Parts: sequence; C-alpha cells; structure tokens
Amino acid sequence: MPRSFPQAEVAAAAGAAPVRWEPVASRGYGRNKSHWRVELADGRRVFAKVALDDDAVSWLRDEFRVYSSVTGSFMPELVGWYDDEGSTVLAIEDLGDAFWPPPWTPERIDAVRSTLDDVHRAAPAPGTPALEDVREDFAGWGRVADDPRPLLATGLCSEEWLQRALPVLREASASGELGGEAFLHLDVRSDNLCFVGESVKLVDWNLARVGNPLVDLAFWLPSLRLEGGPQPWTIVAETRGVAVVVAGFFASRAGLPPPAGAPTVREFQLRQAEVALPWAARELGLTLTA
Repeated sequence: MPRSFPQAEVAAAAGAAPVRWEPVASRGYGRNKSHWRVELADGRRVFAKVALDDDAVSWLRDEFRVYSSVTGSFMPELVGWYDDEGSTVLAIEDLGDAFWPPPWTPERIDAVRSTLDDVHRAAPAPGTPALEDVREDFAGWGRVADDPRPLLATGLCSEEWLQRALPVLREASASGELGGEAFLHLDVRSDNLCFVGESVKLVDWNLARVGNPLVDLAFWLPSLRLEGGPQPWTIVAETRGVAVVVAGFFASRAGLPPPAGAPTVREFQLRQAEVALPWAARELGLTLTA
C-alpha cells in the first residue's frame, strides 16, 4: 500500500492545491517511490512521484535535472518540484490516458526509433555523466569473471561454455563502443514510454548518460522481443560489441539477490538475458549451450 498522500508537498510542487488524488501502481520494478494521479484546484491533472528512501531522493534529483533543462517532443512537461524538509516530489504532466505498449506494431517500433534519434540529438542536461566512465561495472563480464556462480545458477549457460566463452566475451565487451556525444535515456522499455497522438514520450530519466546512441537502442531490444517484437539482430545487424555489453549487463545481474526497493527486477533481467546472451553469442560466432 502507498504511504499517505503528501498533500502540502504536492501543492508546493504543482503550484495549486490538490482536490482529488489516487495512487498508481508503478509500471517499473522499484518500490521506493509512491506515484499519484492528482487533480488540482485549477483544473490541471498531474502525475506526482514521491521519494520513499534516500536512493529515491537521489534518483528524483537526477531526473529533475533532466526535466528542468532538456527540451524536445519526447519530454513530458515538467509541472513542478519540491525538495525540502525530508520530502522530495517531482510533478509532471499526467500521461495516464496515453497508450502504453505493448502490443507493438512495426509503425510503433519505427516511432520509438525515430524518437530515440531525436533524444540523441538533444543537448544533454548539464552534468550528465559519461557512460564510458562506468564501463567495467556497466558491461558486467568482469563481474562474472570474478564470481561466475550467480550467472551459472540461472541456467543460462553451462560452466564449460562459460569457461570457453568468457575470454571472448570480455575482449568483445572491452572493445564495444560506449563513448560518444549523444544524450542517452539508458532505460528504454515499454513501462518508460508511451504514445500521445503522434508523439512518443519517455519517462524515468534518472539513468541518463552521454555516449554511443546505439547503446540506447540495443538495451531496448531484449525487452521488445519479450513483448512480441522481432529478434534484436533483425533490427541491428552488427553492433561491434554493444550486444555483448548488453548481454553482460543482464547476465551479470540476473542471478544476484534483488536490490532493496526492487524485488522483481532480477526476474526481468533474467528474461532479458535470455534474449541478449544468444544475441551476443550469435554476433561472436559462439554456440551457446545451457
């Protein structure tokens, strides 16, 4: 159950008194924020995100930095912000009546790809960190080399296969291009995007980075496949190591205990790894054996 509605704080963020509100179940996997659809006294409707722990406070601050400085048709309208006296609230336009996929059609897939092109051309928020700076943790294969047991416990691959393949995976991951100047969302999936008329809106910007635009597309494709979309390699025929980075990200995390505030994220990462690891093996010419 969500915590009680922070009426005064939402009023301070939105600039008008709430008159009606209802809790909204998160479409994502975190449980450290509460979400509310709110009707204001001046007739506007907003969506309010309220931090429930210190991690969520940090994430909302990162997200506010993006909302307050990045412009584009892909950005929901920033309504307001409150960050004081132990309460942090981000208020944006209410997208509850938008279309949230799936199902997917070729036209919707093309619309997201076109929107990502717009994102990648946008000027990043000041202070947006570079993806290249977190390569070792982000790619994940070094973590697997240090302790392969969590990955092996998932059954995604055999120990014999991993012993043979790990040097190849690490080499390809190390050379996979993460650097670049493009503004990246870095968490593109169906619960973070919706369709409003002809426009695609992207939400949850706390992971935004600067880097290779192909990374945004490649990280979306495993979840797209899980929702009835095409195989990733039919959209990107050659990733030059980025698919291996994607596979390492999910494979290195899928077998770990769930993090605080996100009890179901490992299950979803496992399902994404079930798509991404064969994609990486295919690109490297490896035969995957479970």
